[in-house]
Amino acid sequence: MKNILLALAIFIPLAKSNVLAQPHAKSKPSVPVERAMAFKRAKSLDNGISISWLEQTWNKDILKADIDQRDFALLKSLGFKSVRIPIAFNFIEQQKIPLNNVLAQIDRVLDLCNKYGFKLVLDYHYGDLNDNNFLTETPKIINLWLILTKRYKSVSADNLFFEIYNEPPPMNPQTWKDAAYNITTAIRKIDKKRTLIVGASNYNSIYELSRFVRLADENVIYTFHFYEPFFFTHQGAEWVGDQMATTGVPFPYNAEKFPALNAKAKNTWGETNYYKYKPEGTEQALFDKLTLVKKWGDKYKVPILCGEYGVYNKYADLDSRCRYIKAMRSTLKTLNIPGMLWDYNGTFSIFTDKPSMETLPDCMKQALGVHR
Repeated sequence: MKNILLALAIFIPLAKSNVLAQPHAKSKPSVPVERAMAFKRAKSLDNGISISWLEQTWNKDILKADIDQRDFALLKSLGFKSVRIPIAFNFIEQQKIPLNNVLAQIDRVLDLCNKYGFKLVLDYHYGDLNDNNFLTETPKIINLWLILTKRYKSVSADNLFFEIYNEPPPMNPQTWKDAAYNITTAIRKIDKKRTLIVGASNYNSIYELSRFVRLADENVIYTFHFYEPFFFTHQGAEWVGDQMATTGVPFPYNAEKFPALNAKAKNTWGETNYYKYKPEGTEQALFDKLTLVKKWGDKYKVPILCGEYGVYNKYADLDSRCRYIKAMRSTLKTLNIPGMLWDYNGTFSIFTDKPSMETLPDCMKQALGVHR
């Protein structure tokens, strides 16, 4: 990504609030037009799914994709409405892959989305931003978004969304907010209509979002990722470590089927979560936790989006996975929160093999509300 320069080092100063109280303000002021549009667009993303090949940094040929119009036709038949494409831009640059090759892939996906009627979210995945490199890393992110913003400015803002940064790490919330402000403001200098998607620190945590103070920008959807209870959704996930060594965990909690604690998980958070699973491995617990962000969205009168939810499919039993996804979809619907599933054909796939109607289990069809 040689064309991405690091020259943009001048930051847009953080806005200060100079809004004076209006003596005759309405007790229930109306939602600004731009924010109302953001609500409408957030709703259009409901029942979405991530297609994750461009974030697979372990793939030696990351641009090679077995994704074509057959996949989009399948997703259409399953009732999905939107597609999220996470892209490991920083990794791709490090591998000296020409940015134009990546843009060609985005163009191809955008054409398929237009053909099959999908909304598209482009997501900046796997960045290196942290508390220590804020001043040097944020300009790199901005430069990339300026390239994308200029290239896709003519694409309808109803159909294309920019998710400015996936899962900011555990970092000072104000530092992240400053970065988010600078990124969104830079984009706005070129494209004032595009709806932007912004999450909170600590990996798009619901708890961090519930403490976040919204940006001044009215055309923003606030996203969070929800994999709770993590003890279930990530059981056996090798990249997490020994704390997730306990497998065979059912959803919802079932005393008769609940496994013994794996010895590797002793004296880790995995042991703590093992003993907390009985109350947390329930649909009611999903509802209670999601209500935290629902209340935050209502407080600020801003749209929210569950940008990722799903289950690692290597160790969790199929029926439990189906019950979890069905419970999540039902709970999100009850709370009127649009949701996007993770993911189409990776390690969290809803299929048992290469995606097709034949490899989609009956219980998963039921979970997705597919009637065929």
